[in-house]
Amino acid sequence: MSPSRAKCALLAALCGVCQALQGGMLFPTESPSREVKDVSGLWSFRADLSPERNRGFEQQWYRSPLAETGPVIDMPVPSSYNDITQDAKIRDFIGWVWYEKDVWVPARWIQDRGARIVLRVGSAHYYSVLWVNGVEMTEHEGGHLPFEADISGALRQTSGNPCRITIAVNNTLTLETLPPGTIQYMNDRSRYPAGYFVQNTNFDFFNYAGIHRPVLLYTTPKAHIDDISVETAFSDNIGLVSFNVSVLGCSKAAVKVTLSAQDGRCVASADGSRGVLKVTDVSLWWPYLMHENPAYLYSMEVTEDGQTDVYTLPVGIRTVKVTSTQFLINNKPFYFHGVNKHEDADIRGKGFDWPLVVKDFNLMKWMGVNSFRTSHYPYAEEILQMADRHGIVIIDECPGVGIKDIRSFGNVSLAHHLTVMEELVRRDKNHPSVVMWSVANEPASEMPPAGFYFKELVSHTKSLDSSRPVTYITDSNYARDQGAQYVDVICVNSYLSWYHDPGHTELISLQLNTQFDDWYDKYQKPIIQSEYGADAVPGLHSDPPMMFTEEYQTTVLQNYHNVFDQKRKEFVIGELIWNFADFMTAQTITRVVGNKKGIFTRQRQPKAGALLLRERYWRIANETGSLRNHQCQQKPLFF
Repeated sequence: MSPSRAKCALLAALCGVCQALQGGMLFPTESPSREVKDVSGLWSFRADLSPERNRGFEQQWYRSPLAETGPVIDMPVPSSYNDITQDAKIRDFIGWVWYEKDVWVPARWIQDRGARIVLRVGSAHYYSVLWVNGVEMTEHEGGHLPFEADISGALRQTSGNPCRITIAVNNTLTLETLPPGTIQYMNDRSRYPAGYFVQNTNFDFFNYAGIHRPVLLYTTPKAHIDDISVETAFSDNIGLVSFNVSVLGCSKAAVKVTLSAQDGRCVASADGSRGVLKVTDVSLWWPYLMHENPAYLYSMEVTEDGQTDVYTLPVGIRTVKVTSTQFLINNKPFYFHGVNKHEDADIRGKGFDWPLVVKDFNLMKWMGVNSFRTSHYPYAEEILQMADRHGIVIIDECPGVGIKDIRSFGNVSLAHHLTVMEELVRRDKNHPSVVMWSVANEPASEMPPAGFYFKELVSHTKSLDSSRPVTYITDSNYARDQGAQYVDVICVNSYLSWYHDPGHTELISLQLNTQFDDWYDKYQKPIIQSEYGADAVPGLHSDPPMMFTEEYQTTVLQNYHNVFDQKRKEFVIGELIWNFADFMTAQTITRVVGNKKGIFTRQRQPKAGALLLRERYWRIANETGSLRNHQCQQKPLFF
C-alpha cells in the first residue's frame, strides 16, 4: 500500500542508525525576532480511492490546485478525517489522502531576504509528503511527532501569489512502522471483490488519521537559534541549570543566556553557547500535591548576536533518580497516582482541541491525579506545556505499541524505532514534567529477538538523554521476558478478573501479590502498575456486581488498591488506571462502540470509578506529599 518512497526512507534510517538527527525542534513561539502564523482551519481534502491508492502521485495532484484534478470536500485541521463526514468509506479509509490550502504570507516576510520562513506540521498520521507551490519540500515517516521545512526559496520564486500548501498523508501500517500492522488481501472471489483488503493491527484504539495538530508558518533570522538543551540539578539552596545552545547560519555565534524568576527578576546570566547558571535560593519544580508551590517555572531567554535572534524557554529546576525501591523527585519519594490517557474525543478523533485539553486537566486535578502516561504515543507539545505549568508528571511514551510479530524486531524496524526515539527526545527533552521515557507498550518481549532489540533501544535512548530513566510496558511472564533487564523501572499491565479469570474478583489479591513478588525477585527494580481496570458501561448496574457494570469496575479497583497499599510500602512506586476516559476502537465483538474502561465517559462525565479514585488519590496525596503539613488536608472544591 505504501509507495516505494516509504521503503527507501526506512532503508535510509537503517543506514543512519548511529547518526543523530540534524537540527533542533524548538516549539514555535513569537519573540522580537520571530513571528508565527497559524494556517490551521478549513482545508480542501480528497481521499485517493483508486485501487492502488496511488493516482494522486501518478497524476501529480500537487502540481495544480486540488479542485482542478477532481472533487474536494472541506476538512478541518487539526482533526482526524475519519468521523467528520457521513461516509463510512472515509471513516475506515486506508491509503493516501490529500490536503490543500492557499495561504497569504506577509509580504515583509518574503521581502526580508535575511529571514527564514518555516512550515511546521505538528503531526500527521503516518507518512507525509509536503509540497509548496508544487515543489516538494520534505517527507516524514511516522505520526505523533512534528516535521518542518524551510520554504523560503519556494515562496520567493513565486512572490506575490498565495502560498499553496499540499500535504499527502498515508495511514497504512506495515510490519516496519510504529505502530506496526499488516495489509491482508482477501483473495476468495466468492466472498470478496477483487482488490479487497483490510488493515490488521495489534492495538486497541481506532486508527485515526489525518493532520492532527496545528500547521504553522514561522520566521527566524538566517542566523538563528536552532536548538537548546537544558539539564538541571540543585545542591542545598543553589539551583544549577546546564545549557547547550546550537546556532545555525553563522560561523561564530555570540550567545547570551538570561534566567528570570516569575516576578521578572534576573537570577542568573552567562555568555557563550555552553555553560552553567547558578541560582541562589532556588525555587524547585515540584509535582502537583507534593509541595505547597508546585510547578515553578523560570524563564530562560537566549539571544544570539545582541538581538538578532531571541528565544524564550520555560525551565523547571528538578532532579529525578531511581533506586531499587523508590522513584525520587528532588530527592523525595514520589508515588505515581494517576491515569493513562488517549488523544481521543467525539468528532475530532485525535485532533488537537484546546477546550478538551483544559477540561481534561481540570478533571485530573479535581481527582487528585499527579501523573499520566502518554499511552500509546507522544501527545501534543501543548499538552506537555500544560503539564509543566500545572505540575503533572508525565511518562512520555513512543508509538511502539502492538509489536507482536517477530518480523517487527528486524533491523529496519529497529532503525526506525531508534529514529522515532531521537525525534521524541529532541522534542520533549526540556520539559520538567517528563520524568521517564517509555520505549514500547506490551511488546512480544518473550521472543528471543526482543532482548537485543530492547538492549539497543534502551541504550540509545539513554545516550540521547542520561537524565531520565527508561522503561517499557510489559504484560508478559516475568520468567520469559527478554528486555526488562535493560530498563530502569518495571511497568506491568495486568487485567486480573477481566481478561484473566473474568468475573472472579476474589482471585485478584493472590494473583497480584504473586505478580509483584515474581517481578521484583527477578529484577530488583521498582514497579509501576501501569495498567489495570475493567469495562463499565455508564449507567449499567448490578448487585452483586457483574462484568460491564459500574459496580464491577469499582470492585476490581478496590481489590487492586488493597494490594497496592501493601506493596507501596515496599517497591511499588505507582498505579495508573486504564483508562482516564472511554475511547474509540476498531469494530470488534469485544467492543461496543469503543473501549469502556474509562472512569469517565468519552464525553468526560464521571462513572462511579472516578469518585472512588478521587477519594483514594487525595488520601494518598495527604499521606505522602508535603501538603500533609500545610493547608490541603481536604479536597478543594475549585481550581
